[in-house]
Amino acid sequence: MIVETTNYYAKPGREAEVLTQRRLATAIRKSLGLPEGRTFVLLETNGPSVKWQCEFPSQAAYREDMEARNGSTEFAEARAQMHTLIERFERHLHEEVG
Repeated sequence: MIVETTNYYAKPGREAEVLTQRRLATAIRKSLGLPEGRTFVLLETNGPSVKWQCEFPSQAAYREDMEARNGSTEFAEARAQMHTLIERFERHLHEEVG
């Protein structure tokens, strides 16, 4: 299994907007027939304001998902808007090893 994690570090005071924008991206994913993944908000003082995770059965499935995202104008617009709200973005890809 492959796990994609994206971390969003909101600009000061923009945390709620980052969450709203992540929810919009999730809705777009759903409209594209992609898995919604799971969204988390920060409870402690350090770390990303919003985190999103999604599991894929294989690297091929992950690549297909990325192709669908990259081919969507609506997703590209949501991504561009997100980057106006955040100071930093991280994407991590992990493989479950048992």
